[in-house]
Amino acid sequence: METDTTHTVSPFHPGEISIQTRLGVRERMEAIGRQVIRASMPEQHRQFFPQLPFVVVASLDAQGQPWASMLVGPPGFLQSPDPAHLRITAQPCFGDPLNQNLAEGAAIGLLGIELHTRRRNRMNGTVERRDPDGWSVRVLESFGNCPKYIQQRDTVLTEGLAHIAAPKPVARSDRLDARAQAIVAVADTLFIATSYQAGDRRKPDDGGGASADRAGADVSHRGGKPGFVRIDDERTLSFPDFVGNYLFNTLGNLLLDPRAGLLFIDFSNGDVLYLSGRVEIIWDGAELSRYAGAQRVLRFHVLQSIRVDGALPLRWSAPQQSPVLDATGPWQE
Repeated sequence: METDTTHTVSPFHPGEISIQTRLGVRERMEAIGRQVIRASMPEQHRQFFPQLPFVVVASLDAQGQPWASMLVGPPGFLQSPDPAHLRITAQPCFGDPLNQNLAEGAAIGLLGIELHTRRRNRMNGTVERRDPDGWSVRVLESFGNCPKYIQQRDTVLTEGLAHIAAPKPVARSDRLDARAQAIVAVADTLFIATSYQAGDRRKPDDGGGASADRAGADVSHRGGKPGFVRIDDERTLSFPDFVGNYLFNTLGNLLLDPRAGLLFIDFSNGDVLYLSGRVEIIWDGAELSRYAGAQRVLRFHVLQSIRVDGALPLRWSAPQQSPVLDATGPWQE
């Protein structure tokens, strides 16, 4: 394990610190965090990103609302010229909110995830430069994640890449229409974008402690058995939060700012569903017992829905379920 000696204060902000304290892992995670959360990309991450045909992206719109997106390109469209930068030679898909959110100085979160190996690495930073061929990100944080809950799939890039910006059918709403609900109902994977703003310095519990004065966007993966996301109604979704790495990056962000973006993909045809909304964290009670293995439940209240048909020039094989999901069950009605 490489050690980043740049941390003179905690790599965690007050939201993350509060949850770690609440769950009794604060001291242990502080020591681990100072080792694994780096201010630059280690060599293995710099070699990993160029292998990928897609990367998941978190961005913020003009109101600070997070959105989760996906960028696609032939392997090599992601390159790290040095440990402090990642160069991205790709433009967003048609209809993707990322088209409006990309600007020099903008906060950005990246998740490199290789489904067939269940490997993933996260990098958060700022857009340093944008040009007609792509854009560059200045690294602020770089860290790996475990392979838990990732469904194993092979990925194929299609000829549609040449037409990624061409107009496609788009459905916009303030709720989930029947097609959007159909995508969610069978999903075994979602991506969640959140953010932390530098002004969120309040300490919601007794976590306390000095922490890095950082801000930015972040995106994470969530997986479960098909149907692990429950459709409560046309404006509300619920999904379990399983035991993870105890960093609590996503939950820590949500504790301070409940706004989030969800990304769902139809792995059979490349349809994409982008959702923006607010998250309510359910910590205990009867709701948790309705899904075996849940540590918490996240309830997502939809504010905007954007569905783009055939947006992604990617196709995937049938999934091989993550073995850790054997210990989880379906929603109990």
